[in-house]
Amino acid sequence: MPGREHLQAAIGCDDAPVTVPWWKSGVIYQIYPRSLQDTDGDGVGDLKGISRRLDYLTGLGVDAIWISPIYPSPMADFGYDVSDYCDIDPRFGTLADFDDLLSQAHARGLKVLLDFVPNHSSDQHPWFVESRASRANPKRDWYLWRDPAPGGGPPNNWISDFGGPAWQWDEASGQYYYHAFLKEQPDLNWRNPAVRAAMHDVLRFWLDRGVDGFRVDVLWHLVKSADFQDNPPNPAYRPELGEMHRVLQLHSTDQPEVHDVAADMRAIADGYAAAGRGARVLVGEIYLPVEQLMAYYGGERAGVHLPFNFQLIEAPWQARPLAVLIASYEAALPQGGWPSWVLGNHDRPRVATRRGQAQARIAAMLLLTLRGTPTLYYGDELGLSDVPIPPGQVQDPRELRQPSKGLGRDPMRTPMPWDASEHAGFSTAPPWLPLNADWPERNVARLAAEPGSLLALYRRLLALRRAHPALAIGDFALLDAEEDVLAYERRYGEERLVVALNLGATPQRFEVPTWARDGRPLLSTLADAAPVRDGVLRLRPNEGVILTLAG
Repeated sequence: MPGREHLQAAIGCDDAPVTVPWWKSGVIYQIYPRSLQDTDGDGVGDLKGISRRLDYLTGLGVDAIWISPIYPSPMADFGYDVSDYCDIDPRFGTLADFDDLLSQAHARGLKVLLDFVPNHSSDQHPWFVESRASRANPKRDWYLWRDPAPGGGPPNNWISDFGGPAWQWDEASGQYYYHAFLKEQPDLNWRNPAVRAAMHDVLRFWLDRGVDGFRVDVLWHLVKSADFQDNPPNPAYRPELGEMHRVLQLHSTDQPEVHDVAADMRAIADGYAAAGRGARVLVGEIYLPVEQLMAYYGGERAGVHLPFNFQLIEAPWQARPLAVLIASYEAALPQGGWPSWVLGNHDRPRVATRRGQAQARIAAMLLLTLRGTPTLYYGDELGLSDVPIPPGQVQDPRELRQPSKGLGRDPMRTPMPWDASEHAGFSTAPPWLPLNADWPERNVARLAAEPGSLLALYRRLLALRRAHPALAIGDFALLDAEEDVLAYERRYGEERLVVALNLGATPQRFEVPTWARDGRPLLSTLADAAPVRDGVLRLRPNEGVILTLAG
């Protein structure tokens, strides 16, 4: 599979040829490394396992892989508590294994993104060990230390995202330190220039090795208000939301200074492209309303290339609300801002669980035909659903701290089922989390042999994105549609495509625009689609169709 470093395309309304970097035309595939493939028999996935499955990924048709954290870690939060930012955890392999993976991926035209975790380190990181040693330690100000409140107790009312106070008392030094997540994950002080410089060195360490970019973890958390004011109470709080939602994170997240932090990271990444070392990309994890999300594209200085857009994960799965959501997002994008679309990740229920197997096919077509860069979560191409985890096998600290609220993340992190052999071909040992119950039927080998499977549909959709620039980089326009039908046009130069999606379980009629009535079906999410007759495309229940019009 040849790499797509750049793609010549006409973007916007003027049809002027421009050079498009790979991250605009490509598709990103997220790998949770513990769960892709185990090669050393410990029941946990590893880097050699990812290398073993690269041919599957190129055959699927994705352009880049994003690997969740693989750095040395005590694993209090499964790698998001980093104790060394410039090495590989022995559970996953070695730096040599990573270099080999990177080389093999690049040889196949695949880009590789790492998960950068800059908001917090492990409490076992040497930086924090020094910071905790005494108030006079030079690294004391690398983290957020505060005296108790005047009457005693935590400095303010900030709540950990995992529940409970976000402040941990340190008896030896007589101060509290701040942790937005677990107490084993102390937050770094991004107002300290020395912290910024050290973390910039981390970026350069991996970029110099050839990494093609980063997903930046909880980017909107990086800077806190300088005066540490109390967060206001949340009037919409309900216990089932989780304790973190008792307050609105007005002062503990999304501070204006975070945009300078993002701009500095962007400058580093863009410097590699300017030096002729290939385009690098920064993808920001940001859970904020759209109007606040847009600020992370930057202002006078560029921000991250792709602020993740998570709206499809929790949006009402109905045609008219989705049309409004898509149109509002497109309208909010700043000049030059490129869209991003996500259907699932390691923190949210899987799309097949949320929408069902029939609509998971519609979701696939939606994700891969909207304008922008899609990110696909491993296993979604198989239709994996969330796996119930018996209480005695729960691993996720969020579920352990706040049980039975549906907040646990283990169910969407279970091992990839590769075939019908023991342990689904994932490992020679019992895996770290249970497999999906239907793994003897729902596995890569079985679905790859079925022309009508969801996996086959994903492969066809990804192939179409490569064959039709209109899908990868073309213009987007919503089309008039009624009831359960969501329809839109994708256009590049003289090529025009129509996408019509039936988000319901009953047959639907779509009145094709006059200019598209000669269109022919290019792909259906089901068997062969019916042709357009008398200006009408008849959609079966849970069917999506792409129509093509020759220029």
